[in-house]
Amino acid sequence: MPAKFAAPLHPSPNTMTLVSDDPSWWLFINSSRIASYFEVAASAGVMYDWVLTLGQEVELLWRQRWSLMTVLYLSLRYLGILYAVLNILCRMMYLTMNWVGIVVLAIMGVIMIVRLHAMYQQSRRLLNFLILVFLVVTITDGVTFAIAMKGIVVEELILSGTYQCTGNLEGNTLLLFSITWILPIIWEVFALCLVIWIAVKHFRDLQRAWITIGDPVTELMKIHVFYFASFVAISCFKLVYLSPTISVDTYSMGTQMYLGILSIVSLVQRFVLGPHLILSVREHHTKLAANSDAGMSMNSMVFQDRIHVSTCSGV
Repeated sequence: MPAKFAAPLHPSPNTMTLVSDDPSWWLFINSSRIASYFEVAASAGVMYDWVLTLGQEVELLWRQRWSLMTVLYLSLRYLGILYAVLNILCRMMYLTMNWVGIVVLAIMGVIMIVRLHAMYQQSRRLLNFLILVFLVVTITDGVTFAIAMKGIVVEELILSGTYQCTGNLEGNTLLLFSITWILPIIWEVFALCLVIWIAVKHFRDLQRAWITIGDPVTELMKIHVFYFASFVAISCFKLVYLSPTISVDTYSMGTQMYLGILSIVSLVQRFVLGPHLILSVREHHTKLAANSDAGMSMNSMVFQDRIHVSTCSGV
């Protein structure tokens, strides 16, 4: 049976812990309970995705020669697992988990640059331009995020016998956080435009050359377009959080459903899309290599067979 606490007490300046049995907190308690369900579901989803792709990971990454993309994949994937495991903790991990998001965005940005560099035939000028834009966006985003974090007051609450944790935003902290969301979206939209541009150019070249849309490069283009478009779509979905409706009607079922879905798609964006892009590209190249080896073996067999027949007919 949960313990009952006395009348409301003001939080201590040192511990920032509020103990209360006031019924006015019940809406907040219910809201936190619903949010925790979605957080557990999102964390379980990240773990489940890792289990499903573990075989591909071992085959395409661990057993192959290591590269930059291998390091990026492992960093992203296992940061996601660590994040999912620690997602139930609060005060101890609150600041750390927020900074993990910034680190993950930086890793995702590097993955985008590497893939765009490959799609544009390793253009040195494009690479330098992407690195410059990425550094400006990332450094500005990190500095803004650091300033915004100073305006967060983390509180531990013991309400009607339940432990809760919340972060209150002071001053213009919400505005600063909105900037940290908008800057990455600008970068993602820019990257998506580059992907669409090179994809459209490739399709036009195929039509001019009378090549059917089904070649290996086209399949690779589809993988990238889908990934970049999904990333941008999830980022735009996050912007709904800035709507006045969310802040005014915090405890409505619609708001709770949105926040729950947001927690799920945020983890998908951070820790699922990136690893899947790398695995898809690796799997694509592996199939191409296998088909190429099979083709060379078949050609060799045909060539040897022709020599044999020719020799026999000559006799």
